[in-house]
Amino acid sequence: MSAVRHSAAKGTDVVDEGKPDSDEVRSEFTPPLGVDLPAEPGPEGSAFAPPSTAGTPATPAGTQAQASFPAFTPPTGIPVVSLSKETPWPDRMRAMLRMSVTDRPAPEQAAERAEAGPPVPRVLDLTLRIGELLLAGGEGAEDVEAAMLGVAHAYGLARVEPTVTFTLLGISYQPSLIDPPVTANRTVRRRGTDYTRLAAVFRLVDDITTSELTLEDAYRRLAEIRRNRHPYPGWLLTVSAGLLAGAASMLVGGGGPLVFLIAAVGAMLGDRLAWLCAGRGLPEFYQFTAAAMPAAVFGVLVDRFGHYLPGTSTIQASAVITGGLFALIPGRALVAAVQDGLTGFYITASARLLEVMYLFTGIVVGVTLVLYAGVSLGAVLDPQQSLSTYENAPVQLVAAMALSLAFAVLLQCEREVLLLATLNGGVAWTVYGVLHQDVGMSPVAATAVAAGLVGLFGQLLSRHRHASALPYVTAAIGPLLPGSATYFGLLGLTQGQLSQGAASLTKAAALALAVAIGVNLGGEIARMFIKVPGPVPATSDPARRRAAKRTRGF
Repeated sequence: MSAVRHSAAKGTDVVDEGKPDSDEVRSEFTPPLGVDLPAEPGPEGSAFAPPSTAGTPATPAGTQAQASFPAFTPPTGIPVVSLSKETPWPDRMRAMLRMSVTDRPAPEQAAERAEAGPPVPRVLDLTLRIGELLLAGGEGAEDVEAAMLGVAHAYGLARVEPTVTFTLLGISYQPSLIDPPVTANRTVRRRGTDYTRLAAVFRLVDDITTSELTLEDAYRRLAEIRRNRHPYPGWLLTVSAGLLAGAASMLVGGGGPLVFLIAAVGAMLGDRLAWLCAGRGLPEFYQFTAAAMPAAVFGVLVDRFGHYLPGTSTIQASAVITGGLFALIPGRALVAAVQDGLTGFYITASARLLEVMYLFTGIVVGVTLVLYAGVSLGAVLDPQQSLSTYENAPVQLVAAMALSLAFAVLLQCEREVLLLATLNGGVAWTVYGVLHQDVGMSPVAATAVAAGLVGLFGQLLSRHRHASALPYVTAAIGPLLPGSATYFGLLGLTQGQLSQGAASLTKAAALALAVAIGVNLGGEIARMFIKVPGPVPATSDPARRRAAKRTRGF
């Protein structure tokens, strides 16, 4: 048989003799039949491959001859990973997050789990639901990732990569290098501050990672956590907002029970107005705008008509307005934003900072509108006025502790946490007062040191109770928030004194950053001196911990 092909160049038919008929499409790069090609060269050897023995030719790496060489130990030793379940799960999972996937130890599964294999879709769904509650409750992105990794690792999913952003949770599981990955994600659409629920989720993750809690039991407990009501009724939250504002007015030197009462009433009206806006579906921006207006209205009324009230010689309208601002400044979101930025989650940190900016702008709009109307109606509000603080140190300390207690109730902390958070707030204010008044340290530096102690004590308390540090930290930083600097900055801008207003707002921003950075630094100091698990070279100190990143600015 012969094959006939048409030559386009000459327009003739060319007959190929001796070529078998075949339907296979052949390329012009295919070698002719019957021609033997030289053997393909082997892979190139590496300069780092073990040397060949005497009298034996060097063999490329990866061939059978390499198996005859004995194993050798690197000069620095083989890294050892210690993940004892006696260590709190945030430390263990944070250490694993800071390793590469190939360096992480394999999960220890129960015998029945290892035989049947993990139900991957259900494990991923449970992991995402737990991460959603933590992120919605205000937990930092790194701690959320650590919790998600801990849950997945406990149920036998080794090659897992969780991802957390401000509104989106994702997780990817790859069974092996040759299997396609399984990915799932969940969007966080609603956020709520309930530290009691946050503590319950922490206990659930701790039980999953340290005991043989079945998947069905974990789902049942998670459903119970989601169904649980808030620990405090709505009327108590409103009273707590009033207590917070009244204590803050005393803290900044308002003086007298009348200032306390007026500031408390203004804050409670603002709280109810914010609840009304929330029930009508208005965004948080307008809720904060509405909540800031009653306190400013009461401050203007005190300045305009306060001389008709008995015993008003010591009343300061600035203290009334400042007390209302203390109940609204988003300190929780600011601390979480700075924490995410310092731990390398820059997208989430940027989103949180943008949220803080919008909420703060809402406060600015509400207060500025009222102050502008009050100044137009004849109210005399002096942006250069200084609040008379520290006139009575015991009263200031009691006010700071009352402020922290009210803040803890507003954050829905557990009842057994209230006393510890209150004491932590008293310590923070005492340290700030001593450093600023007696030592003469600048307010920003004194605030940073006091906030650092708050973060340190909060981290130690959370380790002792195997819970989140947020309930012990967020309420305790309440007395350190820059309420008075914010008010005087807004008042200066309202009256056209731009330089003084900008200086006061800059001071407020510096104080807020000092609070957030101090809290984070205190927590990191606690972790620095506490032994945590991780990959440890055999020749180094076992207590050392690998850092999150070492970019050196490049």
